[in-house]
Amino acid sequence: MSEDDYARRGIDLDKPNPARVYDYILGGELNYAVDRMFAEQVLAAQPNARQRAQLNRQWLRRAIRFGLDQGVRQFLDIGSGMPTVGHVHEVAHAVDPRARVVYVDNEPVAVAHSEIVLEDNENAAMVHADAEFPEDVLEHETTEMMLDLDQPVMVVMALFVHFIPDERDPARLIAAYRDALAPGSYLALSSATYEQQSDGTARAVAMYQKSANPVTPRSADELRALVDGFEILDPGVVFIPEWRPDSPADVPADPAECGGLALVARKD
Repeated sequence: MSEDDYARRGIDLDKPNPARVYDYILGGELNYAVDRMFAEQVLAAQPNARQRAQLNRQWLRRAIRFGLDQGVRQFLDIGSGMPTVGHVHEVAHAVDPRARVVYVDNEPVAVAHSEIVLEDNENAAMVHADAEFPEDVLEHETTEMMLDLDQPVMVVMALFVHFIPDERDPARLIAAYRDALAPGSYLALSSATYEQQSDGTARAVAMYQKSANPVTPRSADELRALVDGFEILDPGVVFIPEWRPDSPADVPADPAECGGLALVARKD
C-alpha cells in the first residue's frame, strides 16, 4: 500500500503499534520503521523477547488443537493482530477445513492484511472492531454470519488482556464474552506476568508504559479472578510453556523466562 492508502485507512505510521511490534519480534514483515525501532528497544531490554513470542505462539497452537480435540469447531480470536504463520485458522483447518474462525482487531494494518490473507477463505474472516466493546464484536454482521453462539466456541485472548488496565475492568469484559457463549465453550488466555521475572522484564514493561499501549502484567491469582465463572482446566494457570507441552523438551529449564502465564478454561 502507498502512503495515501495508509492515510485513507486511518493507519498511523508515526507511533509503534503492539500488533506490528509483535509481528516484527516474531520475524514477520508486516511492520514499519517506527515499530522496528521500538521493538529493537524492547529486545535490548529483554533479549529473549523473540523466544517469548515464539513460546506464546506455540501455546496458542496447542490450545487450538485442544479445543478441536474437545469437538469445538468455532473460534473467536480477540485482539488477533497480524496474520502470521501458524495462526488460528491454519491450525484449525489442518484438522477440519470446515471449522469457523473469526479474528477481531481494531488496528488498521492488522485488519487490512488479514482481509487480504483471508480473501479466498470462506471459513475464516476478520472483524474490524474494538474488542473492549463485546456487543460490537458479537453483534457484528460477520460474527453473526460465521459463528453460531448457540454452539460451543473457543474464545482466544492471546497476550491481549494485559493491554487492559484494571480501571477499564477486564473482568467485566471477559464476563461479557462468557455470558454470550454456550455451555461447553472455552477461553484460552495468556498474559504477561511479573511473577519470578528479572529486571529486564520490568524495563520492557516500563517502555510500554510510555507508549500508547501500556502493559499491565498480572499474577496467577489475578488471572484466576478475571476468569470467574469459567472452570480452569488442568494444569491450571501456569507459565506458558508448561501448559500441556507436546514434549518435556519443549519446556525451558526455567519456564518463568517466558514472561507470561497461560490458561484454558471451560464454561459449563
